[in-house]
Amino acid sequence: MGSEGTRAFIGLGSNIEPRTEYLRSAIIELRAMGDILKISSVYETAPVGGVPQADYLNAVVELRTSLGPLELVNRLKALESAIGRAARPRWHEREIDLDLLFYGDRIMSSPELTLPHPEIQNRAFVLVPMAELQTDFIHPILKKTIKDLRDEIEIVGVQKSNFVLP
Repeated sequence: MGSEGTRAFIGLGSNIEPRTEYLRSAIIELRAMGDILKISSVYETAPVGGVPQADYLNAVVELRTSLGPLELVNRLKALESAIGRAARPRWHEREIDLDLLFYGDRIMSSPELTLPHPEIQNRAFVLVPMAELQTDFIHPILKKTIKDLRDEIEIVGVQKSNFVLP
């Protein structure tokens, strides 16, 4: 694919065993959607939303892709299903969760997709690994760097793990 395409950032999460296998499978399949430029460390993170459940493993992948944003998000949803994600209510546990966080500096809001992801600035489990990849990436709506957004929130329940993605 070379240098063509758009830089997209994808958040990965899993809190149902085997968490590491779900993340590993996702990385392997993401390679079919573009060139993986960088993969963050994997972080063990406390769940959000108030539903009692196990801790998550989270990471962020920087992908250069020629897929459009809607095609990419549809492929991510199909990949979640293929890996084995079961339908559950919001805030409940996930075999795998793949979120399109940023698609270049694209801003869009449709029933299928909101870009950038509307919760990024509130989520340490996204900002910590993403800051590892691109501290100077500027949020196209908030006009702040990822580092600044990370530094503005309390970082609790986010700890680097020893697990390394392929």
